[in-house]
Amino acid sequence: MTRSRAQDPNVCGVTAAIAVIDGKWKTVLLWLLESGPQRPGELRRKLPGLSEKVLTQALREMAEDGLVHREVHDVLPLKTVYSLTGFGRDLATALAPLSDWGHRRLEQLAAARSAT
Repeated sequence: MTRSRAQDPNVCGVTAAIAVIDGKWKTVLLWLLESGPQRPGELRRKLPGLSEKVLTQALREMAEDGLVHREVHDVLPLKTVYSLTGFGRDLATALAPLSDWGHRRLEQLAAARSAT
């Protein structure tokens, strides 16, 4: 899905929302930032399969979409901290029921596997 679909006024609202969180890492970054502001290094340590380039790109896109706030502290070395905006917290709240549904589905799949 292209990022431009997130801005198309003639698209379904669900499609516009999914365009904003599309990708392998954005939902988990949103989830991690729910617990409070984080530095990029902290996020990378929590997600060992995530490269610095992909992390930077995802956070940049999330900032452009108004989900995260990037704060740079003028100290040496530079200290950058990311946090959720109010809009990002709204999205996290909206995604909570979907997360609950996903956990129930995983439990159902596990139960079906153990029954066979």
